[in-house]
Amino acid sequence: MLTKRVKTAVIKEVARHDLDTGSAEVQVAMLSRKIEELTKHLKKNLKDFHSRRGLLQMVADRRAHLRYLEKSDKRRYTSLIKKLGLKK
Repeated sequence: MLTKRVKTAVIKEVARHDLDTGSAEVQVAMLSRKIEELTKHLKKNLKDFHSRRGLLQMVADRRAHLRYLEKSDKRRYTSLIKKLGLKK
């Protein structure tokens, strides 16, 4: 669970304009942060299979958003990948 302060920091980092809270970039950044948090949780709680399923759903959702962004605007996609450090 992300705090409001963390969410606003993530949104400010990748937002396209001041009121942007739902663009593909923001959604990918939020999902990436949630995935990081859930991964830490699952390293401690190895048998938490319900959270593991949620993690897999988040990864699939992030992948779909990235695929959409790559098809629609390649420049925004590459800049987001660099900001978040997702691919090598």
